[in-house]
Amino acid sequence: MRPLEGLKVLDFFWVVIGPMTTGYLAEYGATVVRVESQGRPEVLRTAPPFGGGERGLNRSAYYANYNANKYGLGLNMSNPKAVDVVKRFVAWADVVTENFTPGTVEKWGLDYESLRAIKPDIIMMSASMLGRGGPYSRQPGFGPVLSSLSGMTGLTGWPDRAPSTPYGAYTDFVVPKFALPTLLAALDYRRRTGKGQHIDISQLEAALHFMAPPVMEMANNGREAQRAGNCHPAVAPHAAYPCQGEDYWCTIACMSEAEWQALCQVMGHPAWATEERFSTMSRRKAHEDELNERIGAWTQGQDAFELMQTLQNAGVPAGVALKNKDVIEDPQLNHRGHFVYMDHPGVGRHPVQRSEFRLSQAEAEFHWPAPNMGQHTVQVCKEILGMPDEEIQALIDEHILEIDTSPEASA
Repeated sequence: MRPLEGLKVLDFFWVVIGPMTTGYLAEYGATVVRVESQGRPEVLRTAPPFGGGERGLNRSAYYANYNANKYGLGLNMSNPKAVDVVKRFVAWADVVTENFTPGTVEKWGLDYESLRAIKPDIIMMSASMLGRGGPYSRQPGFGPVLSSLSGMTGLTGWPDRAPSTPYGAYTDFVVPKFALPTLLAALDYRRRTGKGQHIDISQLEAALHFMAPPVMEMANNGREAQRAGNCHPAVAPHAAYPCQGEDYWCTIACMSEAEWQALCQVMGHPAWATEERFSTMSRRKAHEDELNERIGAWTQGQDAFELMQTLQNAGVPAGVALKNKDVIEDPQLNHRGHFVYMDHPGVGRHPVQRSEFRLSQAEAEFHWPAPNMGQHTVQVCKEILGMPDEEIQALIDEHILEIDTSPEASA
């Protein structure tokens, strides 16, 4: 039995932070019913890469990566009658999740107090951009906006260039690390007390935990961090160095004198490394540009992977700046089974990233790929709500329930 077997989740989450969070739940046994609508498709359904290179709401591998094991319920929330359907699912659910702009679920009459009136011990998780309440709470946005508001964008890049937003919706990928344990804590609290609760996550506040050093430096010492490329405030060498081949780099970070001496040994004790200006950490830092040029001239003649292994064996922290192909082929990730391959009618055969932890007494399981839009509408209405066929068809005819009518549905 998987650890979350029997947990029932009505999932309004979308984009990355939400689907990644409920993906953990589904991977370990929870029944997750994902609510979507063709009228306002989930953002990731429109994001590349697409199966066969052709755009389509059921062809996004990005979406497929975070939504395996989930049931797809198509529901047109612009129709007031859809709210009645949701409330019937609430009576079944243990958890309801949403990450809309505050005010959205209230407009539908699906706020926490309304859900609690239906299911007194319900747990509702809201993961809005800035948290509920306050002067900016209804400000909409996505990950790049949060990267800017948290200060990440301001510190990313080179000192003589404009700020560079971290790749993708960076904060979306770190917030689930807070959302998952918070939800599990709420479930444990309910188990012990019989009481549910409303979890209000500010994605901005979660992201700020990854900015602790510069925030504390400003708060405590009044010093504002600046863009510094790959440099460390006090350590040198600390950079990515060019290697053989097209656009291959190896990062090297010598955090101690012992690691610097080990690097010198691997380099063959070049004469320049014994010069006074490179004799201590503070002096190396003061002459960092020339130090990086010297090391870079040496690494250019090295294979990045062989260099990484040699340095690691010598006790020097080093790592190749992997390309996507290298990540897929990485022997450590493959040893741990990080990528699970699934067959999807619209996407084709594609990798799904499993959770980054392993439970000794319970394996993660993958039973079916991400759903097409509305793929399981009829199934969940019958099996969970006990709806008769006549009612389901009537709701489909009224464009309240949505079913999968895509070409992939019969593939």
